[in-house]
Amino acid sequence: MLVRDAMTTLVLTIGPTHTLRQAACLMAGRRVGAAVVFDTDTSGLGILTERDVLNSVGCGQDPDRETAHAHTTTAVVFASPDWTLEEAAGAMTRGGFRHLIVLDDREPVGIVSVRDIVRCWTTARDAVPDPSRPGAVPV
Repeated sequence: MLVRDAMTTLVLTIGPTHTLRQAACLMAGRRVGAAVVFDTDTSGLGILTERDVLNSVGCGQDPDRETAHAHTTTAVVFASPDWTLEEAAGAMTRGGFRHLIVLDDREPVGIVSVRDIVRCWTTARDAVPDPSRPGAVPV
């Protein structure tokens, strides 16, 4: 399976001046765990995740004063839609993160998360009968 098969194509994009509360509200409203941060001053892409928001609040910072810019990861590893899920999972494991921005022709076209990959692998595994599981019908 490829990243294009697993990625979420609804990409939440925010600006660097969004507060963490605004970002959290937008992420919660769209039920996503990450937002792409597009900085028009640098023309760069970064990522803000739910963990970034949690870490800030956990440190006692005010989510109404802290901006996305201050908490955005800019040293981003980007995935291609043509990567295998194994390649994406390997990049996440090596980098210690749970989301990859998917670029196609230098444009963000999706985000793939650990959850997306697990969902695809689980669905594929469940499609094959396992005779060792109760209720499974041997082929």
